[in-house]
Amino acid sequence: MPELETPLPSTPQCIDSDAAALRAADRLADDFRREAALRDLERRLPHPELKRFVDSGLWSITVPRRFGGAEVSAATLAEVTARISAADGSLGQIPQNHFYALEILRLNGSEEQQRRFFAEALAGERFGNALAELGTQHSSTRTVRLTPCEGGYLISGRKFYATGSLFARWIPTSAIGPDEKVQLAIVDANAPGLERIDDWSGFGQRTTGSGSVVFDRVFVPNTAVVPMQAAFERPTALGAFAQLIHTAVDVGIARGALSDTQQFVRSHARPWIDSGAPSAAKDPLLLRELGELSIDLEAAEAMLERAARIVDVARREPTERSVAQASIAVAEAKVLATDIALAAGSKLFELSGSRAALTELGLDRHWRNARTHTLHDPVRWKYHAIGDYVLNDRLPPRHGAL
Repeated sequence: MPELETPLPSTPQCIDSDAAALRAADRLADDFRREAALRDLERRLPHPELKRFVDSGLWSITVPRRFGGAEVSAATLAEVTARISAADGSLGQIPQNHFYALEILRLNGSEEQQRRFFAEALAGERFGNALAELGTQHSSTRTVRLTPCEGGYLISGRKFYATGSLFARWIPTSAIGPDEKVQLAIVDANAPGLERIDDWSGFGQRTTGSGSVVFDRVFVPNTAVVPMQAAFERPTALGAFAQLIHTAVDVGIARGALSDTQQFVRSHARPWIDSGAPSAAKDPLLLRELGELSIDLEAAEAMLERAARIVDVARREPTERSVAQASIAVAEAKVLATDIALAAGSKLFELSGSRAALTELGLDRHWRNARTHTLHDPVRWKYHAIGDYVLNDRLPPRHGAL
């Protein structure tokens, strides 16, 4: 497996507006797209790409203005994520937990914690995650605990699906506190007893570094523990915010797949013998299929933008109703994004022909990335929650996984 690398010091540029964030995303997407297939084929961890990503200033765009950040809208964050994901789905997903941690700090962090960790983000430090655990009854079940000691707590246990932690300076870790509530311990990645293991073997999103983090009596000071469960016990848009970023990743993967389909059909695909068309680009049945994919993608993009605007409202004015509306809107967008990401990745081969299946082209990465990432939370339960809300006005659960 690739060896872990110590991230090089970053010197982030200053992004001061939503427009500047989108321009930076476009520049990076052009850069990241060039070797995306090769990184996936070789499972080459994107250390240099992540440094350029952080140096662009995009990893601090959600930091509140009063702490020196751009405080971009959720709509802008979603579009930035989609544009990066269209170039490389793994690079689009890696910052998701970074932004999630910053949002928890915004909602629940003390003034001192906000000042400290927002400054870290502005300086180019990355936040990973150690939230999920394998082998528990439910995906949300936590067994890792905070054991009180002088000045803080000790953490022992193992986490998995720790996306981004291989590349991070800080590892936000969910653990049960002495009050039996889930806390977020922001652990130094270099702390004694902490081991990051590159054991992610998923067939998609291969370079996200979503492997294990092992804790052996790792110390975390009191000042680095933030209430986490409290963000779900009261109305906040935290869950919708997190799911919005995941939705944007899927929209981006679909964009990348459709773009590669268009390019391949224009340059390499051959018309079917019964079509009577001089080229694949004139094949009437192919055009029909491509038109349907394009419509479905535009629908998912529109729903993503709509959901992001509703999330922005809920973040500004969180109430039981506004938070529910945000969760439902994001769930609706996620359903469409899931469908088009999977369809675009699959139809690419049907429309492009056998040549598109050559391993060295790496075109299968779009479907593999879509299938892997969309397993994050089941769409079938989103349909259920949406229907229950529309028909019975039942507010969706606030566990963050809708």
